[in-house]
Amino acid sequence: MSKWEQTLSDNLINRMELTPITPLADQEATQLDDEATAKGLTEEQYRRKMQRRKEVQEQRLAERTQEKGLVIVHTGNGKGKTTAALGMVLRSLGHGYRVAIVQFIKGAWEPAEKAAFSHWTAGHAPLLEFHALGEGFTWETQDRERDIQKAQQAWQTALTFIQNPEFQLVLLDEVNIALKLGYLQVSEVLAGLAQKPSGSHVILTGRGAPAALIEQADLVTEMSLVKHPFREQGVKAQPGIEY
Repeated sequence: MSKWEQTLSDNLINRMELTPITPLADQEATQLDDEATAKGLTEEQYRRKMQRRKEVQEQRLAERTQEKGLVIVHTGNGKGKTTAALGMVLRSLGHGYRVAIVQFIKGAWEPAEKAAFSHWTAGHAPLLEFHALGEGFTWETQDRERDIQKAQQAWQTALTFIQNPEFQLVLLDEVNIALKLGYLQVSEVLAGLAQKPSGSHVILTGRGAPAALIEQADLVTEMSLVKHPFREQGVKAQPGIEY
């Protein structure tokens, strides 16, 4: 059995061995949270509900004993997909974990986050590997064949980090856009994710995440666009907010 086949087999076994969680405690927790905000509760009624809420929370935590590396997807038309992922990057660095960031679209400009993380990118074996390998948005590059080539190069770089057990977290920034545009094949990315060590995490950001990726992922968050000043007020992109 090859190394890739063994890793895939181990990941499938780990997925099958996860203990299913009963939703009853989760449902009761939600109900108690709703009831605690109801008008007319006495102090004693509130205290009893919070006492029961604490018991339910302890039960929920006791039931969840599994650990596993996660495939995490941030998608949707709203703002904050990369920003949320960078928060996980910062948290992982704070734990002393090695992290890799591969940006599939950005690269024609120097993102401010790269400068902010420079403290962790120095040295022979830095905690953070940061690779901005894109050349900008499609309306800027205007060269589909080159965009595909750059996306493929970025994927090969990403794959080396995904397969490396020394990296606890790998962020594939805007990779969902490369998938949506057909620069990468979904099957290729799913096969690559199957090669990650069982304890490492991979985050894939960008709008338009394909259904097959969402199905395979462990944690999926969809950012919804409610209001945006660029569209509704004509406010331009601003440093510290958009870049």
